[in-house]
Amino acid sequence: MTRRACLLGFILIFAVSAVAQQRGGQRGQRGGAQPRAQSPNVGRGYIPSRGPTPARPAPAARAPEARGAIPPQNRPDQHQTFRDQPQHPEAPHVHPGNGQWVGHATGRNDPHYHVDRPWEHGRFTLGFGPRYVFRIKGGNRERFWFNNAYFQVAPYDYAYTDDWIWNSDDVVIYDDPDHPGFYLAYNVRLGTYVHVIYLGPS
Repeated sequence: MTRRACLLGFILIFAVSAVAQQRGGQRGQRGGAQPRAQSPNVGRGYIPSRGPTPARPAPAARAPEARGAIPPQNRPDQHQTFRDQPQHPEAPHVHPGNGQWVGHATGRNDPHYHVDRPWEHGRFTLGFGPRYVFRIKGGNRERFWFNNAYFQVAPYDYAYTDDWIWNSDDVVIYDDPDHPGFYLAYNVRLGTYVHVIYLGPS
């Protein structure tokens, strides 16, 4: 009888631990947050052949037409919307069909991507574009790394990294043609990108 009880106890303990591991494994590395569903036609391994082209200068701002209207420069800061198609992400992303960089159109004078001392920690030199895919080895949006190169996401782009996995996502780095001191980190799995500053080697 004790053999059966021991065997039954062992099986029960094994089953409970297996279920607990399975539930814990679903949380991944983001503290229990469940990833949003990927868009069926953005990301999924697509890597743009080139970075974005420089943005065209914005047309001159017109004076407010209605009395009491708030001029654009005094309006509360709001994030732009990027969902250009029903199942596309609400984040800057790249269209696989034509390589269009959705969301990279604010131009050189965007105050969200201004740094007083561009490339203060040196320039990133490990390679740009589709030939150089890097696996993130750790960190978070304030500081992440791969191959002994450290980066920080621009604070204005923090929300666009909620689905990034900071110890296994693959990224490709592109030059930012409009914002001196910034690069663009493209997430291969999600098809989204953010502005990043190179922090140098460790």
